[in-house]
Parts: sequence; structure tokens; C-alpha cells
Amino acid sequence: MGLITERRPLIVDYEEPCLIGKQKHYDNGKDYDVIDFIRDYDLNFCRGNIVKYITRAGKKDNEMKDLLKAKDYLEREIKYLDIKNK
Repeated sequence: MGLITERRPLIVDYEEPCLIGKQKHYDNGKDYDVIDFIRDYDLNFCRGNIVKYITRAGKKDNEMKDLLKAKDYLEREIKYLDIKNK
């Protein structure tokens, strides 16, 4: 399996309001969202999902499910780095 290394810029107008609205499991009462943190730190897909699932754990129906999802993405990222660094 080959590794995808090319990053292409995502063109989004962030001034436009989100059409789906802020979900209650992402509402932190602050002026920023989890996605803003993920963008600010330029996290890749797996690392962004790790942050997302840990942040929302306990705010949706199944806390354990969100933590297991975060664990799955962490394991995927570790495996990716292991393959990449061989």
C-alpha cells in the first residue's frame, strides 16, 4: 500500500456561517471550535480525528465509543509513522 504524501489546499470561505450549525457535542462555550484548533495546528486526518473524538467523548450517547474511535485513529497514525520511518 502506497503512502499519500501530497497535500492540496482546501479552498473554503470561512467567513460564511456553517450551514449545519454548531452541534451541542462540540459546543465548548468559547469563540472557537475543535475544527479551529485542528486547523491552527495543521493536524492531519488521523490526528484531527483523535482530538475530535477525545474532545466530544462524554458529550454524546456513547463515551466509550468515542474513546475507542480516538484509539483507533491513534493506532492508525502510529502504524503509518512506523511504515513511513522504515
